[in-house]
Amino acid sequence: MKIAILTMGTQGDVQPYAVLGQALIRAGHSVTLSTAKNFDSLVKSYGVEFRPVEADFQALLNSDEGKRLMKNPFQAKKNLRKWVYPIIYNALNTFYELAKDSDKVIFHVKTMADYFADQFPEKMIKANVIPAIEPTREFVNPVFSALRLPAFLNKLSYKLSDLGIKLMMEPVNQFRKDAGLPSKIGRINIPSIYGISELYLKKPKDYPTDSYFTGFWYGPSSKEIEPDLLEFIKHGDSPLLVTFGSMTFETEMDLPVVINRLSTELNVRIIVIEGWGFHNTKKLSANPNIRVITCAPYDKLMPHVKAVIHHGGIGTIAACIAAGKPFWACPILYPLGDQYFWSSIGFNKGIAIKPLPLSKITEEIFIENVKLLLSRESLYTNVGGMSKSLRFENGVADAVKLVEEL
Repeated sequence: MKIAILTMGTQGDVQPYAVLGQALIRAGHSVTLSTAKNFDSLVKSYGVEFRPVEADFQALLNSDEGKRLMKNPFQAKKNLRKWVYPIIYNALNTFYELAKDSDKVIFHVKTMADYFADQFPEKMIKANVIPAIEPTREFVNPVFSALRLPAFLNKLSYKLSDLGIKLMMEPVNQFRKDAGLPSKIGRINIPSIYGISELYLKKPKDYPTDSYFTGFWYGPSSKEIEPDLLEFIKHGDSPLLVTFGSMTFETEMDLPVVINRLSTELNVRIIVIEGWGFHNTKKLSANPNIRVITCAPYDKLMPHVKAVIHHGGIGTIAACIAAGKPFWACPILYPLGDQYFWSSIGFNKGIAIKPLPLSKITEEIFIENVKLLLSRESLYTNVGGMSKSLRFENGVADAVKLVEEL
C-alpha cells in the first residue's frame, strides 16, 4: 500500500510516527511522512520519505508569542491569525494533497486531518499517543488532569478540547473553500490506534470497539552514542540523565546552578541533554562530572544511566520503562498539558517520584527529590519488573497489523 503518515507538534509528536513508518516500510509498504520542515533529518534517519510542511515549531516555541501560547493558548487568541492560522492552512493543503494520492492515511489529531476525512473516510485512521479526544468515564482528559476535576466530570472534560478546536476553525474553513470542498463537514466514524501500552494505562472499557491500544511505538535508532560521551559513561558510576525534550521552558531557579549543586552535594555524575529549551549550559562545562550534549538516542543511552529527570512526555516515559530506569518528571506544560497525567501514573505505579511542575520547584526541593530518586530501592525493583513485562509486547508490530487490516 501507499501510506501517508501526517503529524504535527514537537519531537514527541513526530518520532513515534517515524518509528511506525519505518516498520510499515519493512512490511513492504511505501510510506511518506509529512510534518514540519525542521524534522527533515529526524524522519529521514528512519528511512522514511519526507514531505515537509512550511512550519517550524522550534522557532515558534522559542519566540515570545510561542511562549505565551504555551502558557495559555486562549489568551493568545488575538495573535492566532499572525502566528498559527498560516501554519494550519499550509499544513492542511500539504496533508490533503498527499492524502488524495495515498491508499491509507494515518494521522495525528493535531494535523486536523479530520476536517477533510469526509472526502475519503475509507482511507483514514487516527493514530495518537495521547488519549485526549475520545471521551471516557475512567479518567479525566489528560490535557486537563492537573486541574484536579472531580471524577464525575471525567467524560465532560473532553468537551474542553472543543474550545481550542473552535479557535482554529477559521483556517480550516478557508482551506475547505479554496480546495472546493463543501462548507458542511460530514460526520464519519474513523478507527483509532494508540501507541500506548496497557501495562501503563488500560484501555477504557467504554471506548469504541474500533479503538485499539497497541503498545508503545519505539524502536532502534540508527544513531549511535558519540565516542566522547561513551568515554564519559565508562569512566565512573552510572550518571543521572537530565532532559526536558523538545520543549521550551521557564523556571525561577537557575537550573545549571542547581545541576552543579547536585553533582557536588550528591557526588553524582550527570548527563544533560539541551533539547530546545535548555539554556546557559556553559555554566556546566567546567564541571568534569557533567557532560552536556545536544541530543542522543534514548534506546542506546538510557541503559547506561542510573535514573532520569525529564518533562513527563509519554515517549520519554516509555523509553525509561524499556530501559528499566526510574524517573522524576517535572512537567513543563502545566496546568494545561498531558505531562502531569503521564507522570502521575508513573508515581502511582511506584516507578517514579511524585511529579512537580518545573515552574514551582526551588533548588532545595529539586535536590531533595533527586536524593529520593537515587536512593529509593523500590523504584528500581518496580521499574525493572515492568521493563521485563514490556518485552513481551510489540506495539509497533501490532500497529502495523491493524493498519493492514482496518
